[in-house]
Amino acid sequence: MGRAMIETDVAIVGAGGGGAVLALMLAQQGVRSVVLERAAGPPQGLRGEILQPNGQRVLDRLGLLDKLPTQAVRSVHRFNFCRSGGERLCTVDYSDLPAPYNRAVVTLPNVAHHAILDALEKQNPGGLWYDATFTGLRVDGSRVVGLQATRHGEPVEVSSRLVVGADGAFSKVRESLGISADIYRYPESYLIAILKAPPRFDEARYLVGKREILGLFPAAGQQVYAFYMIKAGSYDAVKAQGLEALRQAWVRIDPGMEAIVSGLVDWSQTGYMPTGRVRTDRWVADGALLIGDAAHAMNPHASQGRMQAMVDAVTVADLIPGWLKHDTLSAEALRAFELARRPQVSMLQRLADEQCQFWNTGNPLLAYLRDRVFRTLDRNARLRYRVLTTTAGLRSQPPFSLLDRVIAAGFLPDPRAQVRLPDEA
Repeated sequence: MGRAMIETDVAIVGAGGGGAVLALMLAQQGVRSVVLERAAGPPQGLRGEILQPNGQRVLDRLGLLDKLPTQAVRSVHRFNFCRSGGERLCTVDYSDLPAPYNRAVVTLPNVAHHAILDALEKQNPGGLWYDATFTGLRVDGSRVVGLQATRHGEPVEVSSRLVVGADGAFSKVRESLGISADIYRYPESYLIAILKAPPRFDEARYLVGKREILGLFPAAGQQVYAFYMIKAGSYDAVKAQGLEALRQAWVRIDPGMEAIVSGLVDWSQTGYMPTGRVRTDRWVADGALLIGDAAHAMNPHASQGRMQAMVDAVTVADLIPGWLKHDTLSAEALRAFELARRPQVSMLQRLADEQCQFWNTGNPLLAYLRDRVFRTLDRNARLRYRVLTTTAGLRSQPPFSLLDRVIAAGFLPDPRAQVRLPDEA
């Protein structure tokens, strides 16, 4: 039996944060697309989700931000950075950002993603294929002209003018394109939990110590997300030590957890999040391109991995109609996307790695400098705003110059410490 053949404008591999957003934006513009997702259905399971302002802007453009279920989202403005033990070092307030995206939005697991997928299925009926696995590219000379896949175990071929690889850090599309990737697995990963929060738990806390990090973020329904740094691959070992050992570790880092940890009664309340970085020498080829983690996975310290995939999708969606109209789908033409996006992505990857070096450290000198920088930021509105706009996804340039770094370390005074420039973002 021969393969079924489908024809479309754009074939997207992966219905994650980037692929689903791209498909929805294309549908809203009347561009045909097919999305292959190897999972059997929408994502389930525990994951913590913070929508930074740039991600909120994407959802707003899709017409979805105000449609997220109110019982599943929570606005958080103040993030307190503390030393292990509870001493506050610095507070960052999203209220300082320009409205309307002057907050972080914490959602219950998969809420935003489900909203995007639901809208996609309504806007493009039959265009989202679950249980569909990419198996290879269709090429004509040097140009990609579609892909091969299996759908519900049956072979299918897709003829398309553009193929988009949105299939994650271990992208099969990237591999098929022959794009080399530097994949780095960080030695740290995260244990995630969602627990009942005490009354008036309205501000996020992020505690750093000697090779330990614990983040606590208010969530809807009077709940709290906990993010706890553990050694990569050690989730089973942590579970083997028992829940009581985990509860004690959290209370030691943050005594305020005493009112929370009693709600941790089963490992099903937890999940595991590995971390990695992907760097590639190029994101485009003739008739194909990569977005999101397939092109540039980054450490969660940047708080921007999923957001950057969404911004990739918006950028590509704005370019695709012109590419299709003029039939300019060569690597040279598609590079306009990479040129637009790579500066911010590269900056965030570097910044995340730098934060790993200082925040995850067990070196007393580095920890001293880290805490000193936090305390400087607490006093210095100018530098604090730059950090905030970077975390919010509103900056493409590094937040600190060399001089700023010296000032942040507390070795020079800053005559402009209280000068905050909103237009810098």
